[in-house]
Amino acid sequence: MIFNMSQVTDDTQIGKTTPCNSSKLLVALGSNMHSSVGTPIETLHNAIDSIEEMGAVIRGRSRFFRTPAVPVDSGPDFVNAALLVEAHWSSSEAIARLHEVEARLGRRRKARWEQRIIDLDLLAHDDMIRPSVRVLRTWMELPLEKQKEMAPGQLLLPHPRMHERAFVLVPLSDVAPDWVHPITRKSVTEMRDALPSADIEAIVPIE
Repeated sequence: MIFNMSQVTDDTQIGKTTPCNSSKLLVALGSNMHSSVGTPIETLHNAIDSIEEMGAVIRGRSRFFRTPAVPVDSGPDFVNAALLVEAHWSSSEAIARLHEVEARLGRRRKARWEQRIIDLDLLAHDDMIRPSVRVLRTWMELPLEKQKEMAPGQLLLPHPRMHERAFVLVPLSDVAPDWVHPITRKSVTEMRDALPSADIEAIVPIE
């Protein structure tokens, strides 16, 4: 497996990292609008370059994929990708840097699930669970209608919806197929293969 997995059994183990060591981060990228630098594909390339310029090392970059917008008919198709990144960043610092890249490219956060110039999501930080197993499970199990109405207001790791999104798991399987989710105990490949075949078939590589 790509990460050394820690067995999380209670909240006392959560969030322990070694600050002097670099961490491995899983990052999802998406765009379905033109930006100041060009097309969605060009925008994602620019975002990847910016992440590297901030001192991160790109250990793996997926192919680019064309994916339907979620919810259905909420906008044009997205271009999605995933990265395996190594950096000396805490989770909070990683989020801040990703948001900085988004802002540089013109992202303005107005509504959830809107059309986006750029979307950079921190999916996982090593094997960390934040803020706790209980809270993360609550958000993972939140019904779709509630997801539309509610936002967590805090950093959740791993990303609470990653296990059910083909547009995340298909690109992620290019760069971290053996990473195991600390809650589901399933690898990226296993989570991807558990999704409906129609969801997988809708994710089409474009390079």
